[in-house]
Amino acid sequence: MSTIALSDPVVRQAEPQTLPKAPSGVAGLDELTGGGLPKGRPTLVCGGPGCGKTMLATGFLVHGAVHQNEPGVFMSFDESAEDLRVNSGSLGYDLADLEERNLLAIDYVHLDRNDVEESGEFDLEGLFIRIDLAARKVGAKRVVLDTVDTIFSGLPNEAILRSELRRLFRWLKDRGLSTVITAERGKNAFTRHGIEEYVSDCVILLDHRVHGEVSTRRLRVVKYRGSTHGTNEYPFIIGTGGISVLPVTSLGLLHEVFEERIPSGVPGLDTLLEGKGYYKGSSILVSGGPGSGKTSFAAHFVNAACLRGENCLIFGFEEAPKQLIRNMRSIGINLGKWVDQGSLNCIAARPTDHGLETHLAEIHHTIQNYQPTVVVVDPISALLGGGTPDQARHLTLRLVDHLKSAGITAMFVNLQPGHAHLGANLSISSLMDIWMILRVFPNEEKNQRRIEIVKSRGMSHPLASHLFEITSEGTRVKSAERVS
Repeated sequence: MSTIALSDPVVRQAEPQTLPKAPSGVAGLDELTGGGLPKGRPTLVCGGPGCGKTMLATGFLVHGAVHQNEPGVFMSFDESAEDLRVNSGSLGYDLADLEERNLLAIDYVHLDRNDVEESGEFDLEGLFIRIDLAARKVGAKRVVLDTVDTIFSGLPNEAILRSELRRLFRWLKDRGLSTVITAERGKNAFTRHGIEEYVSDCVILLDHRVHGEVSTRRLRVVKYRGSTHGTNEYPFIIGTGGISVLPVTSLGLLHEVFEERIPSGVPGLDTLLEGKGYYKGSSILVSGGPGSGKTSFAAHFVNAACLRGENCLIFGFEEAPKQLIRNMRSIGINLGKWVDQGSLNCIAARPTDHGLETHLAEIHHTIQNYQPTVVVVDPISALLGGGTPDQARHLTLRLVDHLKSAGITAMFVNLQPGHAHLGANLSISSLMDIWMILRVFPNEEKNQRRIEIVKSRGMSHPLASHLFEITSEGTRVKSAERVS
């Protein structure tokens, strides 16, 4: 009996082929799609009013023209060229400049239902010609059709129009034009008129929802032929730099692990941590009730990092930056100096200002722009005001993963009710590398503050609680006396 070797061409597994991608220029989206939108093929972007379809499409063209040497054509069926130029300026896009440099052509196709009469055969040959002229004028590699389903409202025979649109998209594909088509969301389908049936190489769904009086924008890659992609919903924000998408999938616990140790800013605490402080890139949880000294420990940590010449970020959800700076001066820490020098940035926001996903996206965006080595979130428990406990815990998990992947040492302050070891509403201690609990105990003469290191991965630490005091010269850990 003859056998077939594994190396035989008949059974040899073919090497996977990577299809060419057109980088979108949308922060985070290229990460989800493995490099961008399908190059030379159509992509459908659908969603309701105000969800960001036109902004995503505009960013795609601008990025191609400025960074990829790929001029583009913007064919609008809903917004005049002048309105498009003005509205895009709010995102920092100078479309008029790109037009002057022959990197972009804008054409507005206005269809008024009252002006349309059905007479004989209908086709979109005129639209073909307009796109072709504009593409030849700038040597286009990218095209946007926005909002293409507007054509349906002006022409009565949808069957013929669908046939013509199918021919249009085949025409664009044959010419190797990377195309983004935007369309309004339908009630029971992705689009009102079933455009996704024949524009299906890639389908992206944008959503703008309001829950509990808080709005959140989300993106989902519904379909992407010939490419792996993230399939979850991802929050995104619209800012001065355009759209930023935040991937929220797990990073697979593949972050780098550091041997380097960094000081806590409190010498007595470093003594309890083998005399060396925290591991770089670790996640630190400081829990305690009101007045236990949580923010003081965080301020010492930030101050020590700034003294080393590092960049630090504080995300505060309950205290204004100026109030924090004033209060920390009372214990001998001048955070204002670091703010003035630019090594410390304090971001303050109420959790109820946005949805939790939007908060996560904005934190991600700020970290990316500022490039800190140390981040403090004070208090993480405040996020319960912006969603459910499960949502807040899930957000914290994703934030911890992101900070670890960037090698950032992060301290999370958690307001803990009573003297319970675990907060009643936000159980995140298992996510942390180091967990410290601060408590205030009543005493005959004066209250005592004590610190207990519940866990500290990768290093030895005492199990006893230790006295500490907060003075005008800072926080001092005093003794190792155990509480009876």
